[in-house]
Amino acid sequence: MGLWENVKRLLFPPRCVFCRRVLEAGSVCGECAASLPRCGEVKSGGEFFSKCAAPLYYTGDVRSALLRYKFHGRTSCAPAFAALMAQCVREHMDGMYDLAAWVPVSAKRLRARGYDQSRLLAERTAEELGVPAEALLRKTRHTKANSGLRGREARAANILGAYEVPEPEKCRGRRVLLIDDIYTTGATMSECSRMLLMAGAEDVVCVTAAAARLARKP
Repeated sequence: MGLWENVKRLLFPPRCVFCRRVLEAGSVCGECAASLPRCGEVKSGGEFFSKCAAPLYYTGDVRSALLRYKFHGRTSCAPAFAALMAQCVREHMDGMYDLAAWVPVSAKRLRARGYDQSRLLAERTAEELGVPAEALLRKTRHTKANSGLRGREARAANILGAYEVPEPEKCRGRRVLLIDDIYTTGATMSECSRMLLMAGAEDVVCVTAAAARLARKP
């Protein structure tokens, strides 16, 4: 290990993504790996998508880690979440997709945040799975954050018509693995899946980093 690497390690030691404990190596400590709130399949046969799964529930340290990642620039969390998501995909929807895509943020939010958290997750997850990640969707207008709205109807109305597929030929006849950060009611996943199917996608399955506990498999 070079001098600069040693200095970086002293100044910025690796920490567990979830509990922030300093680690010798890796990104998740043994205690968190053993006690994370595991989720699995969220919904089978959902509206416009065939299946949705998430490795974790959106609670406790998982929630805190995702908030740091999404709103406070902790993009270094992406590989750890992506590894968990890729394993979840292998367990629940292996062989059901040809390529990965993501739920994009608006241009306004991208400028404010500086990165698209779902794109980073999708690119890393796709790399883990050995499939291409394509920018199939585009958000055409800025909307209120769905997290601030109550109920599926309000969330669905908020994002209705907010996405488009600018190059349908990229998804026509193909099965899409759609990736986002958090699953709550499924309104955003459903709307994006609807647009992909309208553009000619054969099928859509979904994975998120975490799911709200109310999003239980029926």
